[in-house]
Amino acid sequence: MVGSTQSVRSLIDWRASASPHATYFVSPDTGRELTFYGLRQRALSVAWILRDHGLAPGDSVALLAPNSLEAVVLFAGIMAAGYVVTPLNLLLTPERLAYVLDHSDCRLVFVAPGQKSILRQALSLITRPIGVLDVTSGGDAPADARAVWPLPPREADAVCLLMYTSGTTGLPKGVRLTHSNVLTGAALVSKAHRLGRDDRVLAVLPLYHINAQIVTVMAPLFHGGSLVMPDRFSTSRFWAQASDHRCTWLNVVPTMIAFLLNATPPARDPSAIRFCRSASAPLPPEHQIAFEHRSGIPIIETMGLTEAAGPVFSNALHPGGRRIGSVGRPFGNKARVVKAAAGEVGEIQIRGPSVMQGYHKDPGETARALTADRWLRTGDLGYCDADGFFFVTGRLKELIIKGGENIAPREIDEALLRHPALLEAAAVGAPDPLYGQDIEAGVVVKPGMTVSEAELLAFCEQQLGRFKTPRTVRILAELLKGPSGKVQRLRLLGAPAVSGSAATAGPNRAGTY
Repeated sequence: MVGSTQSVRSLIDWRASASPHATYFVSPDTGRELTFYGLRQRALSVAWILRDHGLAPGDSVALLAPNSLEAVVLFAGIMAAGYVVTPLNLLLTPERLAYVLDHSDCRLVFVAPGQKSILRQALSLITRPIGVLDVTSGGDAPADARAVWPLPPREADAVCLLMYTSGTTGLPKGVRLTHSNVLTGAALVSKAHRLGRDDRVLAVLPLYHINAQIVTVMAPLFHGGSLVMPDRFSTSRFWAQASDHRCTWLNVVPTMIAFLLNATPPARDPSAIRFCRSASAPLPPEHQIAFEHRSGIPIIETMGLTEAAGPVFSNALHPGGRRIGSVGRPFGNKARVVKAAAGEVGEIQIRGPSVMQGYHKDPGETARALTADRWLRTGDLGYCDADGFFFVTGRLKELIIKGGENIAPREIDEALLRHPALLEAAAVGAPDPLYGQDIEAGVVVKPGMTVSEAELLAFCEQQLGRFKTPRTVRILAELLKGPSGKVQRLRLLGAPAVSGSAATAGPNRAGTY
């Protein structure tokens, strides 16, 4: 680690001492900047505010906000202050938001103005009190409170980040990550990509992504670089932001690469950009080749998991250090393929210093995910070639990965089944050129009732929001099932719809994320 850093606090202190006036954060939308010393002072303010609200070390503090300087300060500051930060996905419904707030034992929520309405709806579903502060409150501590941390430092193995990720049951699971996990993830990104003080990343992923948190917020803090964080990803502004702010690398998901391929070519010279990093979902080889040809920027495909604090596998930048179509070699962790049956493909499992402590308040799921000797069952199917490159071919779990976001099919099933005309419903992930996967669903209508696809799509949007609404709902004569009666989801993609019952509706896609 840098110096003797063992926690997020010690890393912030060390960086503020070593490079106090170096720029850490830049907003291309507002022009606001923050130095490493400024980050420490803002983090100290966060610490005093939380102490004054009566929080104890290790308490959960939630963050419900889009990308901004305040959000980055709170994300890092809550951990540094000795508390557990719980970033909240902005795409959650009020019901799911309420579940996460309650299950995480949240004591306080920092919320941005645009999210106050949905937070009020969520809090109305929770019986215990939870405090609420505006995201701008992080700078309200008096100047004389910004000299020392109010609480003792936390140990390296103390939990500092609680990330909720969808599971096959449909209920989010809280991944418990320690200071050591977070710092290891930041160190691995820095070392794998040979990043240093002169490097600057264009950080367009939302801060509720583990990818954004570790790769674009914590890694620059580790290696002394900087990040340029727009309010949101925009294809029309992407290249100008990267060029105008002298970015040397990009961090995106495959969906964004697809959007950029369909947008106007770069208007500015991107020659200062050394590489583009792709993660969070499989990158189609044809998209990688087209992007590199069009932009002249090489892509490094990587793979990470929330349960491993981000990065696990990475290709290298030099020609012999990568395989197109591969997630790369293990970096900083061990990996193996456990054969479930005869053949080359098996489950990919990992073990190492970045692997989570476990799932919050869920020993059963923790035991299923971690073997007795701490190998993490990733749920990904794949193989390893003779040169040590790993390839992912599918998933054991029935998760749909849309634009890097995990969506449990059962959540879609249950929403559809709330419609009074439906007897059965099942969702499945289908290949999609922009999102990697999109959602398709098959339904069976109750005898004597009728319903149109348009009606079901509108119903889903009301229940789930636009992002989780299927692109297609096909009305079927029956759902294909196996001998045990379990729906065979992958076979739904080829099942014939009832004649004249439904027409495919294209998804609404904009060049923002």
